[in-house]
Amino acid sequence: MANATEAWRGAHRSTHNTEPEKAAALMQRLLYEVKRVVVGQDVFLERVLIALLAQGHLLIEGVPGLAKTLTVNTLAKSLNGSFSRIQFTPDLLPADLIGTRIFNQQTSEFSTVLGPVFANLLLADEINRAPAKVQSALLEVMQERQVTIAGQTHRVPSPFLVMATQNPIETEGTYPLPEAQVDRFMMKVLIDYPTEDEEFVIVQRVIAGGAQATGVVSLEELQSLQVQCRHCYVDPSLVHYAVKLVSATRFPEKYGLASIQGWISFGASPRASIGLIEGARALALLRGRDYALPQDVADLVPDVLRHRLVLSYAALAEGKNADTLIQEVMRAVPMPDQPLEAHVR
Repeated sequence: MANATEAWRGAHRSTHNTEPEKAAALMQRLLYEVKRVVVGQDVFLERVLIALLAQGHLLIEGVPGLAKTLTVNTLAKSLNGSFSRIQFTPDLLPADLIGTRIFNQQTSEFSTVLGPVFANLLLADEINRAPAKVQSALLEVMQERQVTIAGQTHRVPSPFLVMATQNPIETEGTYPLPEAQVDRFMMKVLIDYPTEDEEFVIVQRVIAGGAQATGVVSLEELQSLQVQCRHCYVDPSLVHYAVKLVSATRFPEKYGLASIQGWISFGASPRASIGLIEGARALALLRGRDYALPQDVADLVPDVLRHRLVLSYAALAEGKNADTLIQEVMRAVPMPDQPLEAHVR
């Protein structure tokens, strides 16, 4: 099997002129440019690139001051794309996001003014501070990638990535996202404080004036990479693996997890299975391959599932969180051994 796999890889590389390696090198150049400005947060930055390639959206949870805005702004500059930041507040209206019609007294006509959602990279800061109708307006744009104003449809630019943030330490005056809406985010990423060494570098860069990012990848190149990502090979055994992981969150007893059955009120939706496979494709391309491996799927399981599990009161009373339950699920569902066997044949 190993010899057959290596032979297939060699033939595949020569046939496709090392396209995966070129794609990985291009994304590494983009990552290097962002890291000239942003210190640390390696996992977060990798997840942002995965979301870009897989055309998904990110929900980010972290305390203030961890470079969320700086990351998205720097990424937009590195891509020569447009960037918008919306600070969500309780008095925000849907028109403040998508735009509205304004009457021009000089011409006696209505003109359309598009809102800040019309950008390549959109940062929705503290999304849980806006009322439900504003959250719904944003999530509709994320799903449909277009808005309708006075009967006219306007498509948002492509590529389009939404990064929404939540503050975990303040709950007063917030409107938690309903489960049906939070399910639209491909991944939820948790950001922690930097290490002491990283914080030292952060302070040094700030007092020295800081570096400025320059455009290293065009939007056309990114769109080409997105198309290439969609053609990464995924063996059916990996799809079965993703489906079993998601199914184990719905019916734990079928996988020998009767002990956690009372801790999960509702499991993940089919969007989780899709997100795992799409994300694994993007991660494989980042790692210089045009085929996904079980490890690509496994690495993304916590980020794709953690916001889709609805825990019971019993789990919360026991101090359980989604990540601990996901680890139990991953231990119960084994990874496939030979993901390329069918493709080699």
